[in-house]
Amino acid sequence: MSDIVIFGAGGRAGRAITAEARERGHRVTAVVRDTDKYRDIAADGVRLVPGDVTDAEAISSIAPGHDAAVHAVSPFSGPEQGFTDLDPHFFVKAADALLHGLAEARVPRLVLVGLFANLNDAHGRPVMDDPSVFPAEIRPFALAHTAGLDRLRAARDTVVDWLMLTPPALLDATGARTGRYRIGGETVPSASARLSYADLAVAVVDEIDTPRHHRARVSVFD
Repeated sequence: MSDIVIFGAGGRAGRAITAEARERGHRVTAVVRDTDKYRDIAADGVRLVPGDVTDAEAISSIAPGHDAAVHAVSPFSGPEQGFTDLDPHFFVKAADALLHGLAEARVPRLVLVGLFANLNDAHGRPVMDDPSVFPAEIRPFALAHTAGLDRLRAARDTVVDWLMLTPPALLDATGARTGRYRIGGETVPSASARLSYADLAVAVVDEIDTPRHHRARVSVFD
């Protein structure tokens, strides 16, 4: 049994990862900005706490005693939301805070949920650079996400063993848990590739239970 702290436990990915971790008998600390909005997450084996993934001091206070952390926070839910409140530095701030806060708390493993837009296409360029594939209106979010990944890669002296798992564009909120998935590299899988949130959660918890990839970004798909 492990203790896992999940930042962004109130979102689709966070909820799925929390459920998968509990199903395997792990204890979960579910971190959300507003605990009043997510009271339904609290259950046997799940401790609900307020926290900000961009606050290193908060992370170092919440995380001690945990075996691993998950970053499933997203400040953007879709194009209809617009970008009025999008902080282009959000993912950089989160990367810095997590690497510092988890190191202070002596949490060795960090698994992050990535974004398919910064995987490479068949020509070796990021998907987000192809306007025929990736909507221009979402590009600011993709750039922010990519900056966070770049910051992780630049932190060569960190003691935190991080991994970013990047699902395909077709991420199914209602898909069943099959327990099966494939791991790829830096290239986006085929256009028909998809994955359920439940199987994304399986991949995340697998990498906590038995780490296979280290200080890298990989794709995960059906």
